[in-house]
Amino acid sequence: MEVRAKLSGMRGSARKARLVADQIRGKGVEDALVTLDFSDKRAARPMAKLLRSALANAEQKNEREKAGIDVDSLVVHTLLVDEGPSQWRISPRAQGRAYWVQKRSHHITVVLAER
Repeated sequence: MEVRAKLSGMRGSARKARLVADQIRGKGVEDALVTLDFSDKRAARPMAKLLRSALANAEQKNEREKAGIDVDSLVVHTLLVDEGPSQWRISPRAQGRAYWVQKRSHHITVVLAER
């Protein structure tokens, strides 16, 4: 049985978020949450919130469908970090020039499965 949650349009680089995702992929949910809570990376807090949301989805699905999911044995089965749309802004530079700044975003998808 699989349970998923998705976060769309998170501000920040997908490359930096993948560093956090690689640390928790394949771990149990409790171990992953502990790892994210003690991580210094900026993407760790929204990823922990998304993981808690997927865990709540599993509990709700278990109650609603009588699916028989053991919430304690859930594992981060798949964790995808995809690039989202980028916004372009202009920053003023010296001697009247303009500098283009790219504001990146990314999407995170978490799939939890039983061991």
